[in-house]
Amino acid sequence: MLVLLPPSEGKAASGRGAPLKPESLSLPGLADARAAVLDELVELCAADEEKARAVLGLSEGLRGEIAKNAELRTAGTRTAGEIYTGVLYDALDLATLEPAAKRRARASLLVFSGLWGAVRVGDRIPSYRCSMGVRLPGLGALGAYWRGPMESVLPEVAGDGLVLDLRSSAYTAAWKPKGEVAGRTATVRVLHSQLVDGVEKRSVVSHFNKATKGRIIRDLLLADARPKGPGELVAALRDLGHVVEAAAPARAGRPWALDVVVTQIH
Repeated sequence: MLVLLPPSEGKAASGRGAPLKPESLSLPGLADARAAVLDELVELCAADEEKARAVLGLSEGLRGEIAKNAELRTAGTRTAGEIYTGVLYDALDLATLEPAAKRRARASLLVFSGLWGAVRVGDRIPSYRCSMGVRLPGLGALGAYWRGPMESVLPEVAGDGLVLDLRSSAYTAAWKPKGEVAGRTATVRVLHSQLVDGVEKRSVVSHFNKATKGRIIRDLLLADARPKGPGELVAALRDLGHVVEAAAPARAGRPWALDVVVTQIH
């Protein structure tokens, strides 16, 4: 099982670990593309703070992120699982997983990134600020920039098993599973079910859908669930107590769309 995750906008501070070693990151096929983005981002942030703030779409209160980007090559590192914070990662709570589940997380979770393309949660990276929606002056829109490198690397990474795609729309732009891989890919929508005057009403959960997705991943990791395809994923989630509705896509080579129905939002 390969789980595709978005990063978090907010990130923990860089650690006191050794500086970035690009050659140590997973998915070495992305190395050249990573180097190009890193070079331009560091140069931009070191040379012109106002231009960098405009390019990165940062508010005045986030000006300090520019200096952080300028020092990416020398800053300390932490694992990506520690760097990324926010609602999804709080619910996933990697730090409290038992050792076997942590090993499964390192093997199966892949976090997409405007700077790195994609990293595994065990990869050591510095804290940074560069979303997939950024358009760098030299490389252009990062969502489009990453498509070529991702297309050459991700199908092999996906292997022959389930792909659980929990990314937000900005990050799906970098890689969309195609053909046979798409056919064993599942996306998840979270719906809030409420009774209104005795009638069930459902609405799409926005912010707190991330918490539900984090809990889903955690449950699968702790249970050592190994679904080989979307149908087996539905069964595994139901066994774990989740209310899931799904139907096979109308055409072959299309992802499955799963609805996870919750009655409480938290």
